[in-house]
Amino acid sequence: MPLLEPWIPFVVATAAFAFMPGPAILYMTAQTVAHGRHAGLMAALGIHLGCYFHIAAATIGLASLIESAPTVYAAVRFIGAAYLVWLGFTMFLGWNQAADKNEPHQPNTLRDSIVVEVLNPKTALFFLTFLPQFVDTGAAVPLWLQFLVLGVVVNLVFSAADVAAVGLASVTLGHLSSSASSWVVPKACGSILIGLGVALVTHQV
Repeated sequence: MPLLEPWIPFVVATAAFAFMPGPAILYMTAQTVAHGRHAGLMAALGIHLGCYFHIAAATIGLASLIESAPTVYAAVRFIGAAYLVWLGFTMFLGWNQAADKNEPHQPNTLRDSIVVEVLNPKTALFFLTFLPQFVDTGAAVPLWLQFLVLGVVVNLVFSAADVAAVGLASVTLGHLSSSASSWVVPKACGSILIGLGVALVTHQV
């Protein structure tokens, strides 16, 4: 494995990517503001678990297939985008069934978040393009193991940033308790998810 010196730029680059506002953070912020902190944490856990799919894919070379097969990439991209748009419309129209912040988190949040992440081909392409820069081809450790370890580290750092975003979003909940806010918030959060789905299709995120 790379020694300490090569790990420094890896950690710095990973942290920079992790704490840069992006689709995952926006998604979890929307879930937190709409359904509460517990739902936000479930969303973060779902994204974390779904990310292991892409780590495994990068490790065994499936991510390269997505990059080299535009039809496969386009199909996965559109499926993922459609799922995000569907979640957005569900949140936009179904707020009255989940308006009580004292109710348990939405039971499908974890499942939905895993699906959203698994169906996001840009995560696979990120690992495909990012991890090879820090792999030591001359090391005694197998390349697949290097990819695996680096991928797990990236996922853990990203998840730490996601949990921090959920915490910040949950602080906002105290200022959004009025009846007017309870009507506006799901519309805004649903719109964010719909926008993310559209942006995924148009390569804007």
